[in-house]
Amino acid sequence: MSASLRKERRSALVWSYVFLTLFAVVFLTPPLYMFITSLKTSAEISSAKLPWWVFDPTLDNYSALLTSPAYLTFFRNSAVVSVAVVAITMAISIPAAFSLSRMRFWGSGALAAGVFLTYLIPETLLFIPLFKIFAFVQDWTGIELMNHWWILIVIFPTLTVPFCTWIMIGYFASIPKELDEAALIDGAGYLQVLTRIFLPVALPGVIAATIFAFTVSWADFLYPMAFATSIDQMVLPAGIVSTLIKGDVFNWGQIMTAALLGAAPPLVIYAFLMDYYIAGLTAGATKG
Repeated sequence: MSASLRKERRSALVWSYVFLTLFAVVFLTPPLYMFITSLKTSAEISSAKLPWWVFDPTLDNYSALLTSPAYLTFFRNSAVVSVAVVAITMAISIPAAFSLSRMRFWGSGALAAGVFLTYLIPETLLFIPLFKIFAFVQDWTGIELMNHWWILIVIFPTLTVPFCTWIMIGYFASIPKELDEAALIDGAGYLQVLTRIFLPVALPGVIAATIFAFTVSWADFLYPMAFATSIDQMVLPAGIVSTLIKGDVFNWGQIMTAALLGAAPPLVIYAFLMDYYIAGLTAGATKG
């Protein structure tokens, strides 16, 4: 290997570490500051002391939240909503993606593109007509639909199903057609092809879609603020804002603590399933 080539590789390695370091600093600074703030008392937060140092660390903010019935209710509501949304999303997206990628029919390509295009519509444009639709149904039927956490289980799939279907269409399309053709020749039905061949092979894509659906339903703020406004019906993002911000008074210690605790479930899921998530998104975005 020539000296010039070694020099170029060394230079590229150095610049790679420089950019990775900058990336880490930029993205790790906010959670680090949140953690430091969560260990402070309100008096220390409002003082003029160094914001990046804790002079008198305390776990009072954590104990206050973990013993708060309201916060535990928010956490429980978020967990139930997220698990239910994931189940509904997978029950719809997997068969839809399989049908659009393998059971070719007239208009299937346009339908697949339309599924993804619906995801591109901002939720800020969707929540107003959705709100009016549910308000109309409530007035017409007399059934109270608004201001219940379970209504989010019906609404969130409008955000998760299109994207998850699109991701899995791409992943299913990357699977060799010879596999399902051989299974069909041997007498297997389409349901058996899906459950016994496609799902095991496409597991990274399914996991990527599952993580996406969970993250959206866990972290979304706009829909919970519009559709579930009572304290006992709120989920975590809306509940944190509604209970820890009173007018222009911000309880920063508990806000940062609540945000960190709320970020823990998605963080744990990403940590254990990161390889599957990256593989699923990569294949789903580049195939088909």
